[in-house]
Amino acid sequence: MNAVAQTEKKSLVVKFADRYAVDSNKMLDTLKSTAFKQRDGSAPSNEQMMALLVVADQYKLNPFTREIYAFPDKQNGIVPVVGVDGWSRIINSHPQFDGMEFRYSENTVIPEGANSPCHEWVECVMYRKDRNRPVVVREYLDEVYRAPFKQGMKGPWQTHTKRFLRHKTMIQCSRLAFGFVGIFDDDEAQRINEQAERDMGPADVIRDEQPAQLPGCPQETADKYRGFVETGKKSASDVMATLESKYTLSDQQRLELIAAQAIEGETA
Repeated sequence: MNAVAQTEKKSLVVKFADRYAVDSNKMLDTLKSTAFKQRDGSAPSNEQMMALLVVADQYKLNPFTREIYAFPDKQNGIVPVVGVDGWSRIINSHPQFDGMEFRYSENTVIPEGANSPCHEWVECVMYRKDRNRPVVVREYLDEVYRAPFKQGMKGPWQTHTKRFLRHKTMIQCSRLAFGFVGIFDDDEAQRINEQAERDMGPADVIRDEQPAQLPGCPQETADKYRGFVETGKKSASDVMATLESKYTLSDQQRLELIAAQAIEGETA
């Protein structure tokens, strides 16, 4: 790591530590063992930690109160996950935020495994101070509902269906209203992982067989190919296979490619 990178890393850690009155020398280790500790008990790498801190700093999210936490992906990377409290705070703290309201369908349905009926759709109406018209997003239950992973096992979509549909609608609306990017809710992180599992195979074989020293992929090239995924012209696995025959993709670039396909398919 060169001197410039070391200076940037130190300044971000110190800045973050000062915000929460934590000893900067213990900041990374503290987060690794608490807020950013993985579900399997392992700790993120320093590189993954810095990626998480960049996102947390950008949105002023507090990892100690679980406003942001780490979700490991299938490419040995990290997905920055923001809890619903974190989403609510960055929405309410946006200087142009001017309130929101929800609308609910009259019809209700009982999806597979759910404990009770839920609205077929929920709309979120979000107002900005600098716009004459609100942003309105409608999410349909049948497009976002997650059935139980195993027979007889219930998750939050089964026990709190109405609440989760409302949360999903609020998050998607805030993305359009304020342009929040690079962060995901827990439900999206799981879907990204599932998409990665479906895409793993050919791309991973190519990555294992390619020379160890390939140049990093220019961001403009990654953005160009991500556009192919977003428009449905190519799958994320095909794009990664093509790029990784010439370049070394970063964890963030792989995540953006996978997310472009997973989220586009989810919100269409």
